[in-house]
Amino acid sequence: MPPNHLLLTESMASPLGERHRISRRNSLTNVSQIELDSVKLGVEGWASLSAGVGSQRNLQEYFQESTAADEDSHLVEFSDALQTVAKALRQVAESKARTVDEAAEWKRKYELEVVRCQQLKQLIAEKASVEENQDEKSKSVVDEQNDSESSGGGHSPPSFGNGVCCSKEGICNQQVIREQGFANSSPESKDYSDRKLSSAKASFHLAWGCNGRSGRRHKHDVVSFESGNITTAVRSNKQITLQWDSPPKSVFILTKPNSVSVAKMCGEMVRWLKDVKNVRVFVEKNVKKELVEDDSYYNFLLACERDEELALLHTKIDLVITLGGDGTVLWAANMFKGPVPPLVSFSMGSLGFMTPFQSDRYQECLDIVMKGPVFITLRHRLHCRIIRSKDKGETDLEEEDHLVLNEVSIDRGMSSYLTNLECYCDNLFVTCVQGDGLILSTPSGSTAYSLAAGGSMVHPQVPGILFTPICPHSLSFRPLILPEHVTLRVQIPINSRGQAWASFDGKDRRQLSAGDALIVHMSAWPVPAACDDESTHDFLRSVREGLHWNLRKSQSFDGPREQ
Repeated sequence: MPPNHLLLTESMASPLGERHRISRRNSLTNVSQIELDSVKLGVEGWASLSAGVGSQRNLQEYFQESTAADEDSHLVEFSDALQTVAKALRQVAESKARTVDEAAEWKRKYELEVVRCQQLKQLIAEKASVEENQDEKSKSVVDEQNDSESSGGGHSPPSFGNGVCCSKEGICNQQVIREQGFANSSPESKDYSDRKLSSAKASFHLAWGCNGRSGRRHKHDVVSFESGNITTAVRSNKQITLQWDSPPKSVFILTKPNSVSVAKMCGEMVRWLKDVKNVRVFVEKNVKKELVEDDSYYNFLLACERDEELALLHTKIDLVITLGGDGTVLWAANMFKGPVPPLVSFSMGSLGFMTPFQSDRYQECLDIVMKGPVFITLRHRLHCRIIRSKDKGETDLEEEDHLVLNEVSIDRGMSSYLTNLECYCDNLFVTCVQGDGLILSTPSGSTAYSLAAGGSMVHPQVPGILFTPICPHSLSFRPLILPEHVTLRVQIPINSRGQAWASFDGKDRRQLSAGDALIVHMSAWPVPAACDDESTHDFLRSVREGLHWNLRKSQSFDGPREQ
């Protein structure tokens, strides 16, 4: 037995050990009493808790509410965190979308700038070539004029209004319009003479006149700053005459379809041109078929059977004759994508702003025109090009070109949204059209759709482009007239709600989607239209007779008068 046990046994055998045992028993009793008190307090607390809860079901609900409250607090914190993350992601997405839109817009601007640079380079090259040819021809032209003045020979175009005659010095800013085949040859060259003799077309020249005298070169708005005073020294009336160097040999007749009176007049005119004037007569394929079915006499008529022949039609035709209204004139202008021969329009339609000649006088009128000289009006056309957006994933995106004599209109079509058109002039932002659409018109088209939309009537020889909104949602959006040398761009924004539609002289509708652009500038190929009287007289007469402009009942003169 270990020593400690021995000590414990000895202590228990002595009186001291007896006291120790009593003391130890009392301490154990105290400990047991403390434990019993604790248990009693726990039982009493549990009993009071159980009494407060009331039942087992209430007890379960109590614990569930406590647990749910803890879970709700965690869910609220988690929800707040998710909302913060979603907000951050949304901001990132919006920033990315803006970046993509800006990149697409800069890409579009870069592509348009490339196209513009190419056009400018082409124009610079053409201008340099023309100036070089003019410098070479200037001496010969002056010599020709001196010879004609000294000898008194040659023909003289009709005399014009007031103005100072062009002198020999100075620079002329108007180009001499010649036949396309002689554009790159000088009159002194042997090639020019050989081609002129062998050419199948009749040659002619144009003259700008001042005070009864004329020349193949023309001085326009020469500015003098003598003695520090800026004045306009010379101002031409800009009346242009056409003088044939050789009589016309071929005529192309275009007719209004589905009209008995027009078909009858066409047959009579063809006979007269063949028998009296001895010229070749071209007609459309369907017109030739109808005339030959009525009479085999018309087998001599010529017609273009293929599209390739139509593309080269201007190289065979000396004069174009239309029988109908303004729609027939538009059809004739649309057939020539480049140079247009002189045009003689006979009025056989419902309304004719561009048809000054009367059909019952066709022999007299054609005899005057084919002998010359005759006044002509250069009706300018607009060159329109559609550039498709390359952000749609398409690879083969062709650019479409159109020539219009009246106008190009951009409208919302069947869309229920307003059109949203961004307009630029020479790459300078002009405005954003919000409305039914926009009309870009020539002066010749100022009496058509543009007039109905609130635009002004403009003389056809006033150079410019009409900028007319269609039902704009603005009280301050007034029409504009822009100079002829500008280039306009109408673009559908990337974020546009709807689409737009472009119409060219009322036909060839094309859909414009987001990112597409329409480039418009003045074409280099006008339509030379013969005048019955004179350009301004024809225009004012058509406005008075066609639109009854400012027609009202006159005020009587038998009323009260000022004292």
